[in-house]
Amino acid sequence: MQNTTPKKYSLLPTAEKLAILKTWLEEHKALKVESIDLAGQGAFTDALLIASATSVRHAQSLADGISALCGEQNFEYLRMEGYTAGQWILVDCNDIVINIFQESVRELYKLEALWGEGTAALLGRGDNA
Repeated sequence: MQNTTPKKYSLLPTAEKLAILKTWLEEHKALKVESIDLAGQGAFTDALLIASATSVRHAQSLADGISALCGEQNFEYLRMEGYTAGQWILVDCNDIVINIFQESVRELYKLEALWGEGTAALLGRGDNA
């Protein structure tokens, strides 16, 4: 007899999940949405998604929306950090970690540079600055 128990989480490939999350962020006015592929680099996740918000409330709204989207799409959602301050909100979806920054904080930490310009992005750089 075949196991018919539904899978706990979506089995979509990381690139497809990343595309869904990136599109959602862009549709909700996140700025400079970029993805970084970390698969096979011994990193803590397979991909980073980095976006800027226009205000603390905007960052919190984006984080709330991503959390809801993960539930709707059956994406794994582990935790959220930095929500109250809203300067840098991290949403951990296990294989994808979403970082929502205020622009000044994004410039300070420069995650894109930290992971190297040579890192191939799954979707490329965003062009909605």
